[in-house]
Amino acid sequence: MSDTTVERGAAAKIHTDAQRLLEIRGLKKYFPIEKGFLRRVVGQVKAVDDVNLYINKGETLGLVGESGCGKTTLGRCIVRAIEATEGEILFRLPDGRVVDLARLDKKELRSNRKYIHMIFQDPYSSLNPRMTVLDIIAEPIKYNKIAGGEQLVERVKELMKVVGLEIKHLKRYPHAFSGGQRQRIGIARSLAPNPNLIVCDEAVSALDVSIQAQILNLLQDLQQEFDLTYLFVAHDLSVIEHISDRVVVMYVGKVVELTATEELFINPKHPYTEALLSAVPKTDPENKMERIILPGEVANPGNPPSGCYFHPRCTYAEEVCRSVSPQWREVALEHFVSCHRAHELTLEGVE
Repeated sequence: MSDTTVERGAAAKIHTDAQRLLEIRGLKKYFPIEKGFLRRVVGQVKAVDDVNLYINKGETLGLVGESGCGKTTLGRCIVRAIEATEGEILFRLPDGRVVDLARLDKKELRSNRKYIHMIFQDPYSSLNPRMTVLDIIAEPIKYNKIAGGEQLVERVKELMKVVGLEIKHLKRYPHAFSGGQRQRIGIARSLAPNPNLIVCDEAVSALDVSIQAQILNLLQDLQQEFDLTYLFVAHDLSVIEHISDRVVVMYVGKVVELTATEELFINPKHPYTEALLSAVPKTDPENKMERIILPGEVANPGNPPSGCYFHPRCTYAEEVCRSVSPQWREVALEHFVSCHRAHELTLEGVE
């Protein structure tokens, strides 16, 4: 959503490519480091540090990176579960208007929240154990004043069928269900207000492998049926490859690469992406790509290194990498990377 003028508040408008449902510009989320009896702020943990990306309508954007890199924090900033420190979250409403979610007041946010929902990682802790399935799925419908009475119950029954659950279980509580069934309840809850964008925060990582496949297939079917757009957060590149149209790679709060899934796996441009791909399990015994073991530890987001955050662990690092922060740039058509040497390096991907 570039080359445009954005007005502040709920009435914000933008003239741009209609395919872009969401665009993030310069998003930051810093958590204060407090010390002493008076809780004096002595530093900042840069959980999300100047992120720029976009999601097209109807696609699945995979978000991958090591644990603690800021993936979940980014997702929660998008749905306004937590407040961003700085930056813009531009979202296109069904009527064509574009609002900056980061700047909406409570009233404006409430009226637009139904268009963006989240599926949480843990299907056990994300459901209220004191509420029945009927109450859990009906909650966002009531909150957004979409339906009531018999119409509400019928809507919940319809959603139960859509996600593969039996209507006779409406009055049951979460403890009576397996992990996969609980995640289906969470998916039904997210579908309840007819959203346009769903943030899937490690939606299958807590499930058995066979159940993971079922949930992934369900999400893809629902995407086709309801014209959904996904931001799919995961740390498993095999899952990302299966479900994503494009992939964004994060490292210590920064986005380091973004491109189409096939392009990323075959032709990575960032050394960190190359290292991640080398860890993907190979099904072909003839594929002998050597595992890249990164030296050192992941950088501390509360005290990141100068220059490129990845340079202390990068075998390709030069002096410029240690002193100058790399710019986010497009090195090929729709292939963005943050690396000084992206044009000259030939990195190994996965066939």
